[in-house]
Amino acid sequence: MKASVEFKNVYKEYKVFTSNKERLLDIVKPSATKRFHALRDITLTAYEGDIIGLVGINGSGKSTLSNIIGGSVPITSGQLSKNGEVNVIAINSGLNTQLSGLDNIEFKMLLMGYSKKEIKALTPQIIEFSELGDFIYQPVKKYSSGMKSKLGFAISVTVNPDILVIDEALSVGDQTFTQKSLDKMQEFKAAGKTIFFVSHNLKQVRNFCTKIAWIEGGRLKSFGDKDTVLEQYEDFLKNYKKLSVKEQKKFRRDLDNDRFFFK
Repeated sequence: MKASVEFKNVYKEYKVFTSNKERLLDIVKPSATKRFHALRDITLTAYEGDIIGLVGINGSGKSTLSNIIGGSVPITSGQLSKNGEVNVIAINSGLNTQLSGLDNIEFKMLLMGYSKKEIKALTPQIIEFSELGDFIYQPVKKYSSGMKSKLGFAISVTVNPDILVIDEALSVGDQTFTQKSLDKMQEFKAAGKTIFFVSHNLKQVRNFCTKIAWIEGGRLKSFGDKDTVLEQYEDFLKNYKKLSVKEQKKFRRDLDNDRFFFK
């Protein structure tokens, strides 16, 4: 089985500034700058045909991992290899809100390297799949979250990528479109494509994914068979939800504090 995405000891860190003075100090003394580990020591391999659900509470690092796969965020250290074209579906991903939906189709596909002729041939399919009708001629800034998601999803699945990253894009919109989108992803699954699926909807994750990567505090807590890892994660959620609001905040704060460091 061929590997499509490989992470080897990948870290992603950000510098944290609270004032312009700290930014200036970083120029002369970078060791004095506080840093934040968005991801720490991530090692996992996705193979062709893998449908990997990325789960974890808010702020755990799921979207950072997704953006790294999509290419919009560089890693700080480690190794990352991708074999094939990657598309990311997330609300607003790659969309210019000042342009119309139709212009965004051309804009995004040009960025993907498609020719004017190819874009013209694929545009009717994208419009039909999006179900936006005459709204396709309206500026995206007037779209609802569901409409943005429909447009982004329609563009990404029509161009037929090798690796697809879906970041909460099916959490908005109507159930009919969600089901149509899931059916399309099943086609990708059958074609041996690799899909990373970020969602808090564990029913969708269980029904669609083959493997689960549980991210907690920027670390890979568990990775493997969906039933095994989901059982672990659901046990965690059950205990987490039993905590008071104050205790939940403390839990998240402790996780975050552990991610701050100085070099």
